[in-house]
Amino acid sequence: MSSQSPPYVEIAERKQAELAAAIPAQWRLPKNLIPEGMLSPAESITEGPKQYERVNVMDIPRTCGILTSKELDITENYDVRGLVSAITEGKLKSEEVIRGFCKRAAIAHQLTRCLTEPLFDRALRRAEELDYKLRQTGKPVGPLHGLPVSVKDTFNVKGIDSSIGLSALAFKPAQENAALVDLLQSLGAIVIAKTNVPQTLGTLDSCNHLFGRTLNPLNRQWTAGGSTGGEGALIAMRGSMVGFGTDIGGSIRVPAMCQGIYGFKPSNGRVPYGGQESGQLEGKGRMTLQPVAGPLARSVADLGAVMAEIVPRAELYGEDGIPGIWPAISIPNSLAPPRNFTIGILKTDGVVTPLPPITRILNEVAGHLRQTPGVEVVDIPLPNALPKCQGLAGRLMGVDDGSSMLDKIENMGESLIPWLQGRMKRGKALTIEQLARLQAQRAEIEKEMLKMWTLSSSNKTRRLDAIICPIAPHPVPQMDRYNAVGYTSSFVLLDYPAGTVPVRSFAESDLELGREMDAPVIGSWDKANRQLWNEQTVDRRVYLDSPLSVQVVTPKQHDYQLFQAMEIVDRAVQGKVGSPNAKL
Repeated sequence: MSSQSPPYVEIAERKQAELAAAIPAQWRLPKNLIPEGMLSPAESITEGPKQYERVNVMDIPRTCGILTSKELDITENYDVRGLVSAITEGKLKSEEVIRGFCKRAAIAHQLTRCLTEPLFDRALRRAEELDYKLRQTGKPVGPLHGLPVSVKDTFNVKGIDSSIGLSALAFKPAQENAALVDLLQSLGAIVIAKTNVPQTLGTLDSCNHLFGRTLNPLNRQWTAGGSTGGEGALIAMRGSMVGFGTDIGGSIRVPAMCQGIYGFKPSNGRVPYGGQESGQLEGKGRMTLQPVAGPLARSVADLGAVMAEIVPRAELYGEDGIPGIWPAISIPNSLAPPRNFTIGILKTDGVVTPLPPITRILNEVAGHLRQTPGVEVVDIPLPNALPKCQGLAGRLMGVDDGSSMLDKIENMGESLIPWLQGRMKRGKALTIEQLARLQAQRAEIEKEMLKMWTLSSSNKTRRLDAIICPIAPHPVPQMDRYNAVGYTSSFVLLDYPAGTVPVRSFAESDLELGREMDAPVIGSWDKANRQLWNEQTVDRRVYLDSPLSVQVVTPKQHDYQLFQAMEIVDRAVQGKVGSPNAKL
């Protein structure tokens, strides 16, 4: 390292060496299996998408020879409840399950840069402890006994850094666990790794100077999403059964969309949030827009399996947790449902017009649902208050002057990552009076939005159980090109639970080559979104095979209803209507 190098360079080199040393030599991929162009962490930030070929690395874990046939079976052929049952019934040992997932996480990291803190050694020790306790007592430690899980780097794990990609926070291990980590461990789950995030946690492309850029395993040209992008890549590659992230502008739902998995943003308080490193002024979230924690998984059932254990215990573990129940009622979909389930189709937020393939996928999902017994589908007009949400959410996120985060970045000589350049700068903190006015506007919007769910202003009978809308107004874009966050941030402002359900892949028929959009441009955000479809500014073929997903939303605190709605949508689009295991 040059004596003239900024301070972060030496720290990043140390941190990356530490990470590499945590991966055993026998778990390392031979160079010929790592696609060309796997740049160094530093280069991965500056070079961007132009250096990456269209490469899908999803099959490498099963073909590289590092995982045994039993480990492949463990990591590929179980859901959450099935895996826990296999362990508690003695068919599998916790140690062999955790070893298989740790090996697969190590492989995933070598292909995507998804990890920040591999916790493999301590995870294997904990697995051995669980195996011993099960042999001695005949009882599992908890309902998630032996389940391998991962967490976003923001969550504190005692004795481990929560550097969140900032060199200023590296080599400063946490003094205690986050509340969610304690809760997961009490349930018998084992945290095997922490995962990568973007610089500032404020972008939808996960890259930073400490760990580099997380790559999308489906196609290295596409963004992996953010800010829970490392979790998205790890879960997609089956390196963990369930991952936990946070969401203030879409940070759970967007990575799920980008990598074709399922994400669940609950209502505030359903999942303990405290005990995290944000790099921000401590307590800021209590005054402005409060982020929430939630899971990412490869099925709706797996989301439900972990939420069923977390929700009833949230109030006992987190100072921000609220009392809750998670019903365990299963009604075959082939039987008459207890009541009709009404789903509204909301096609736009009034700020950014969705690109044609996004509108098409909404229409397709609506068509599938109309063929589902017990489900009524209605098109709903744009609520007058919804277009106001994106701007207000943005103002509430930026109520301080930004100095807490920017000081950490600038003092270590770090530059802003590409997406933040020109977008982030020091501002002027709002006064108490200004903040109060914003919160008053929020209350008015919340009041107006209530009308969307009921029959009329005078009749307070619920009309809708859920709505379906876009997650983004565009398909999964290339790195650093994610555009509008209003479709996700608005539901944090409103504190509506919302989730991601993948539908299908982008096909040749979705390209509409030679046909441009003719709808009037609404504003600057809409204009920027058109650049992702205009054939003068993008080759639409970059979207081929990318996952197309929808967002499912329910009213405030109706989190179990969100799970139900996501399962209804998922079964409809996967052609599983009438399955005896479907729930309504």
